[in-house]
Amino acid sequence: MLRKLSFVLVVLTLMLGISSAAFAQKTTVQRVVVIKTDDVAAYTQMIAKASAIEKRLGIVIPTKVWQATFAGPNTGTVVATLEFPDMNTLADDYTKLNADAEYQAWIADLNKIRTIVSDSIYKELY
Repeated sequence: MLRKLSFVLVVLTLMLGISSAAFAQKTTVQRVVVIKTDDVAAYTQMIAKASAIEKRLGIVIPTKVWQATFAGPNTGTVVATLEFPDMNTLADDYTKLNADAEYQAWIADLNKIRTIVSDSIYKELY
């Protein structure tokens, strides 16, 4: 009886572990970049240019730019969010982008008008 119970617990643990690994790989992730810029309009125009580069490379990265309105001392803070279906896609997309000369030139230009305050990756829980 104890052997059967132990076997069932081991199998159950393995099944849960496998499902957790599969679930983790399918979890949506967002890259959240908080930036400082003196020219929000120029920043948003530069972000819009990124979609042309992504399209040429066969990449789709839904991107939104936010600005804090009611945030006390952080009012005016600009945040860009980039959504990926999973970590593998994020890694693959950035591998393609980082190997592209046009993207590298775009990043160099973008860095002239912004300073990254923080850059984080969040995974969806619910």
